Amino acid sequence: MLLIPRHLTPLVASGWLNVASNIALLVALIVGEAASALAQTAPPAAAQPTGRGGPVFDGRRGATMVPTPRTEATATIDGNLDEPAWRTAAALTGFSQFFPLDGVAAEDSTEVLVWYSATDLHVGIRAFAPPGSVRATLADRDRITQDDNVQLFLGTYDDSRQAFVFGVNPFGIQSDGVLNETGAQSGGGFTSSSARSRESADLAPDYVWQSKGRLTPWGYEVEMRIPFKSLRYRAGDEQRWQVHVIRTVQATGHEESWAPAVRAQASFLSQAGRLTGLRDLRRGLTLDLVPTVTSSVAGAPVVGNSRWAYTRSDPDVGGTVRWGITSNLTLSATANPDFSQVEADATQFALDPRSAVFFPERRPFFLESQEQFSVPNQLVYTRRIVQPAAAVKLSGKYRGFDIGVLSAVDSRDGSVDDAATPVYNILRLQRDVGAQSRIGLVYTDRVEGNAFNRVAGVDGRYVRGLLSLQGQFANSFTSTPLGQRSAPLWNGAATITGRQFYARYALSAIDPDFLTSSGFIARPGIANLQATHRYTFLGRPGALVENVAPEIYVLGRYQYDAFVGGRAPQDRQLHLRGNMRLRGGWQTGAQVLIESFGYDRALYANYVTFRPVAGGGEAAVPYTGTPTLSNLDWVLSVATPEFKRFSFNTFYIFGRDENFPEWSSARVSIWQGALNVRPTGQLRLSATWNREAFDRQSDGSEVLFRNVRRLRSEYQVTRQIFFRLIAEHTRARQDSLRDDGRTERPVFLRSANGTFRRAAAFDQERLRFDYLFSYLPTPGTVIYAGYGDARAANEPQGPEKLARTRDVFFVKLSYLYRVR
Repeated sequence: MLLIPRHLTPLVASGWLNVASNIALLVALIVGEAASALAQTAPPAAAQPTGRGGPVFDGRRGATMVPTPRTEATATIDGNLDEPAWRTAAALTGFSQFFPLDGVAAEDSTEVLVWYSATDLHVGIRAFAPPGSVRATLADRDRITQDDNVQLFLGTYDDSRQAFVFGVNPFGIQSDGVLNETGAQSGGGFTSSSARSRESADLAPDYVWQSKGRLTPWGYEVEMRIPFKSLRYRAGDEQRWQVHVIRTVQATGHEESWAPAVRAQASFLSQAGRLTGLRDLRRGLTLDLVPTVTSSVAGAPVVGNSRWAYTRSDPDVGGTVRWGITSNLTLSATANPDFSQVEADATQFALDPRSAVFFPERRPFFLESQEQFSVPNQLVYTRRIVQPAAAVKLSGKYRGFDIGVLSAVDSRDGSVDDAATPVYNILRLQRDVGAQSRIGLVYTDRVEGNAFNRVAGVDGRYVRGLLSLQGQFANSFTSTPLGQRSAPLWNGAATITGRQFYARYALSAIDPDFLTSSGFIARPGIANLQATHRYTFLGRPGALVENVAPEIYVLGRYQYDAFVGGRAPQDRQLHLRGNMRLRGGWQTGAQVLIESFGYDRALYANYVTFRPVAGGGEAAVPYTGTPTLSNLDWVLSVATPEFKRFSFNTFYIFGRDENFPEWSSARVSIWQGALNVRPTGQLRLSATWNREAFDRQSDGSEVLFRNVRRLRSEYQVTRQIFFRLIAEHTRARQDSLRDDGRTERPVFLRSANGTFRRAAAFDQERLRFDYLFSYLPTPGTVIYAGYGDARAANEPQGPEKLARTRDVFFVKLSYLYRVR
């Protein structure tokens, strides 16, 4: 089933796109693009006065094409729109409600002022609101979703596919990132949130820009300046950029849009307005240098006595350089980068142990331009690169292609046997097709000594009106000392996004031999066939019930070989969901989960029981579970609005579900809750609690219990300085396993050397504290000082009470030097 031409297969399998090829591609693109930029360089034309006297563009009247005024005046970013330039700016008014009901006038009045100079885009916001209704706190970057906020979407390539996102709360606290429309599924799940008909932005990237805001008697006012150095855009003398402005009003929970966007569209960005007439933009030399110094002292108990010893590492020096070759192509390189995480990953448990747990990327070098490496099925997952000694990355657009090229030399800590240095090469190409559609190619390569893993694939998305179609095919080529293998991955989906009717049909399949050492596959060897239908009943403006959304979700999960062979699915799921949103932002939901799960022999391959044999003694017997388990679960969920001081959301699952440790039925009780409290404008407390209990259906005894409680507290001293404490307590308890509901014999686990050990009861407890002081005046310039403390208790092996197992002090210093 390979889509790769037969005569090219040996080239792909032999690593035709290796390090040398990537370097050659980098050099060719850099030289060609830099030469093109020099050839087009000309003395900038003198700025001409617009003479428009502050034109008004009313979105509800369809005035969404905005000739943007230019002036060479300066403005102090202080939150006061009182400089003369603001009086001649274009005014964007006439906002419409987008969520939860589209097509009606916004309840709140908003005015967005826009003008530009040779080097910066200036945006001013006047948001009117009833006295006392504005939600605003002093917060860390990207943590403004609980406040009133305004988001500016800039589609600098005018392609209806991707946009920079710049958000501010009433104090001008920043949130930024990128929206890359990929057709991700919305709605559904265990929570009670309603589908919003638009995808969420990725807030991981951070850009350099300025903003400041203030509360006023009539609402709030914010001033923004976005340097063209911080943007990527097409080459050319005149620019036309897409622009969306979304205002979130927490008092009502409504989203309001300047461009009259509607839900009955597969693309949100395609409904944007336009900033036109942007001429002679000057970025100058775009060169950023970020030297970094880190140091740490780690403590651990001394084996054989009760002493505690600390080991201090020498200061580690590294750095990153970014060069904007042109306005749409950026080269980044790093040597001995600092990838220390100042916040540990939150503990996660998989409800289905057959699926791996995903942890998001947090490291700055890989977060930059990561939208250029976005691939369906996570075929690019940079956390596979453990600790690179050096890495280089090229990203942007070139001759109509979106380009992402990444090469990295990892340390031996990331190798299989510490004998060789892994080398990664990743290439991602995407090409716009038509107004909103796209086709893409991906190639990943990981080489370690004589072993390699390579993946080549093609994917695409077709968008037209309410309909979007997606498809992907990839093939992996793997060579190890045990031999070579090749295997495919493929999927397709069709989505209809109407104003009230939503439908999605999807098929995905992964061969059991498919392997990606540069990506993330939660579970190989399966095929999923699924369908979702949802109809949203919309209430009238101001009604108590704003919308009600019943939904039907059907899934058939197959072993890959069974699907290819036309046999029945292993698992079947029918979920009946109903979500409701009330006036003010209250949300509630209820679900019925009707499921059947088939026995998966691979999961229990090392399980055995012993049975008596004639003549005495016992013989090991392979574990054989019940062919099918039937489940019936109920789900309740509630979410409050974002009140001035707090918000809360929770869901609860109860009923009959599978007991995976023993493959039998269990009475399940799963509760998750999240509480956010803002006692003052500077203090934030976030608490989450995840509790799971599985009791045997046969006798009611407990077989599995897991509990994770996490508290995150932040005190924001100023916009640049905060203190943070994260405390997390985890408890995992499991009973001695038995062949529940069948022979009741004890379960033994077969070790790699052929011996057996009893699957005995255990009780594990963990406690972790992470303290952090942060001074972050701008992305790239930062001072971190932190302390982490880890404690553990293990029964029957280990201390019965929590005892410290490790602690660490660390300091990180980095400085962004932007060459002017």
